[in-house]
Amino acid sequence: MDEQNVPENFYRVSIKGLILDETGKKFMTVLEEDGQWELPGGGLDHGESPENCLKRELMEEMGLTVVEVKPQPSYFLVGKNMKGRWSVNIIFEIKVKDLNFTPSDECVEFRFVTPEDVKSIHAYRTVTELAAVFDIKKHI
Repeated sequence: MDEQNVPENFYRVSIKGLILDETGKKFMTVLEEDGQWELPGGGLDHGESPENCLKRELMEEMGLTVVEVKPQPSYFLVGKNMKGRWSVNIIFEIKVKDLNFTPSDECVEFRFVTPEDVKSIHAYRTVTELAAVFDIKKHI
């Protein structure tokens, strides 16, 4: 079922990765081809686990190998996407093998940002909402 045919009572589920810098005060955002910043990750395929979704999406979009996914989500965001459809973003703290990034159409570059930095970038709802609730103490 593509996003165009999702019944009104369903949500599009997207699994996002929370990759922190060495200080734990900044999180990774990725620049998409349309010029907006997003969190790494993507749509959960039917029957797929969040862990496998993150491993697949980060490999496809960034060439990064996920080596750890925390067992419980760190954040759960609900809102309308750019097409006006309801979506759920479940954000798991993850670790990657390294930051040897390979650009793609869906991820042109990446940067680590503080919640304060998000105010000055053109970001998707997911990033701005995460910045509003981001709690450093949860990740120490």
